Amino acid sequence: RRAVDADHAGRVPAAHVAGDTDGGGLVLTFTDTQVLAWITPILWPFLRVLALFGTLPIFAQRGVPARVRVALAFLIAFCAQASLPAMPVIALDSGAAVLAIVQQILIGASLGFAVRIVFAAVEFAGEMVGLQMGLNFAGFFNPMTGGEATATSRFFGTVVSWLFIVTGGHLLLIAAVVQSFYAFPVGPEPFAFLRAVQPQVWGAEVFRLGLWIALPMTAMLLFVNLVMGIISRVAQQMNIFSIGFPITVSVGLIGMLLTLPMMQVPFTMALERMLQQFQ
Repeated sequence: RRAVDADHAGRVPAAHVAGDTDGGGLVLTFTDTQVLAWITPILWPFLRVLALFGTLPIFAQRGVPARVRVALAFLIAFCAQASLPAMPVIALDSGAAVLAIVQQILIGASLGFAVRIVFAAVEFAGEMVGLQMGLNFAGFFNPMTGGEATATSRFFGTVVSWLFIVTGGHLLLIAAVVQSFYAFPVGPEPFAFLRAVQPQVWGAEVFRLGLWIALPMTAMLLFVNLVMGIISRVAQQMNIFSIGFPITVSVGLIGMLLTLPMMQVPFTMALERMLQQFQ
């Protein structure tokens, strides 16, 4: 290649052209501002989505490798570029960049925590149903979450995990992440988000939604226990303990079979209500 002479050097931007001392070829140079302008549109969404996957049910379990989370976070951040607003250019070696990183971690983790609240409410409903059925003694260690779980709670959690995917909950979550950049844009004020959303009051949603889901089953099993108590007083020669447990378990299983199709409505409503706070 021939060197660019003085007559044609004006055709190439001066910031991108530098001639070597040997009169060789073309050397491209980039400034820090240009590199930041290329990196920041995908850096801040990537950090927010990665923090989301750190607390999101299903993806935050031990069975999901960290490489999968990082790859999915980068893929979502890259594919959402057309729908995201313009990102501010912040020097990565400044204090404002540290505050912006903290903001992305807080918003992403809170978004995953909001979804986990809904999952915990459904599992709490399973705990209540299992308590009424007499199955809460059948606790076992859950290697996916690292804690102890009961049979009914684990069953409700598995059902709601499938329901989350089937009903398009993951699409609602991605849309909420994109909309969160409009509601809470990238900036050096990480705690303004906490003052606006107040995630510390979300714990009440666990009990409210859990009682809503478990109420039909609880009322049914309460009626069964009431009938068994009346029978034990009328027919005292009957051993109520030998027949009470099989009847309670059988009625509980039939009630779960009848009420599980109705779980979609409260789950979807609670999920949309929690994600609405980020839009």
